[in-house]
Amino acid sequence: MATVHMMEPVSSHVDLLHRISNIVSSELSLDEMLGEIVGLTVQVTDCDACLVYLLDRDSDEVVLRASQVPHAAALGNLRMKVGEGVTGWVAEHKSVVALSSKAGADARFKRFQTLVEDTYEAFLSVPLVSGGDVIGVINVHHRETHNHNGEEISLLTFVGEQMGGAISKSSLSETNARLMEETLEMRRQLETRKLVERAKGILQQRHGLSEEEAYLRLRNESRRLRRPMKELAEAIILAEDLSRKTESAN
Repeated sequence: MATVHMMEPVSSHVDLLHRISNIVSSELSLDEMLGEIVGLTVQVTDCDACLVYLLDRDSDEVVLRASQVPHAAALGNLRMKVGEGVTGWVAEHKSVVALSSKAGADARFKRFQTLVEDTYEAFLSVPLVSGGDVIGVINVHHRETHNHNGEEISLLTFVGEQMGGAISKSSLSETNARLMEETLEMRRQLETRKLVERAKGILQQRHGLSEEEAYLRLRNESRRLRRPMKELAEAIILAEDLSRKTESAN
């Protein structure tokens, strides 16, 4: 989880907007952005815990991505279907849910054994919005009974509306970077396969081996020498090219 920076108490929408503008204009990663949301939420609500979920559109689930209380094992793994639990309900209906006490008794509530926050009394959940669409949910927990006043709900809703666009932008950048890396990896794998196929052909021709025998020889030599098959294939191809040049010269 990203480090949450300590901030001055939030006194108004104008002050909050100024701080959000500074965050949005920065070059923070997605995890850092989520950490900033946690920090802003804690300052706005003086809560005992904050959890931020993002929507995974492929699986139609909300996924835990950041928290005030450390949940290393749960981050990226704890999921709920849209419509499931209070969190899923907020994502589905794009509406705020404020429970001042006995939050776990709400019919929509879904309890997770790994979340100590689920044992707390008060619960406030607001949508994280970008371009009018819900992209996640911000959850606020208080250990004791807590009446969420209009100003608190208004400020946290404001955070969800203003930070949503920045989160979408960071998420898109992260996705594009991952896709680019996956494309490069596919190209590297294709290049390796081409080199191995050429090296296999050389071994088959030079030593009268079958395709399977040539592959096994390459694989076993790679393991014995502790060198990647790509490097070994390149060495075989280079040796073959030099041999052919020598034969041509003679």
